[in-house]
Amino acid sequence: MSKQIAIDGPAGAGKSTIAKKVAAELGFIYVDTGAMYRAMALYMIKNGIRADEPEKISATCESADITIRHENGEQVVLLNGENVNGLIRTEEVGNMASASSVNGDVRRKLVELQQKLASEADVVMDGRDIGTVVLPNADVKVYLTASSKVRAERRFKELTAKGENCDIDVIEKDIIERDYRDMHREISPLKQADDATLVDSSDMTIDEVAKTIVDLYRKSI
Repeated sequence: MSKQIAIDGPAGAGKSTIAKKVAAELGFIYVDTGAMYRAMALYMIKNGIRADEPEKISATCESADITIRHENGEQVVLLNGENVNGLIRTEEVGNMASASSVNGDVRRKLVELQQKLASEADVVMDGRDIGTVVLPNADVKVYLTASSKVRAERRFKELTAKGENCDIDVIEKDIIERDYRDMHREISPLKQADDATLVDSSDMTIDEVAKTIVDLYRKSI
């Protein structure tokens, strides 16, 4: 029986960074659900589907097989058996992912693929609806959050380190607006599962958060 750790939370809470550390500590596979949505978007582009064609998106998504493997310490995203790591980080794919990810049929298809993946291997999976929809019976569920101010500060540091000029107040405003959209969307809104442990990372280091989740898992087995 595979083991499952579900980490949900708002943008900028550090979910993917934490999930990767927890997976490495426990020897689990980290499932990057965002990469799976990008792979689906790439599939749409390859099939000539536009973002404003929801009916074609719904019909086309059924023939996509997307999974994640780890080879030589690297996450490999497979689209119908093809390694698409080098193809899914473009702006074109990102724009299509933003449009196609709100499609109910796309979400249902990817949830099905994510559940299949989790049934075959021990996984740490992060997202917005993992504990509530994708892995409702996960061994450990965590709702990872941080204040909008702290998340804005983290994003500000990331951007300025890349040499970008940005306004921290604008960043925080965008974060608050995104939280609202994620929490009020019609399909699979962001919310804390009833049986999830709330972890506020505002005043914690990455290592402290990862240790907290690893300890929760070890207490559960």
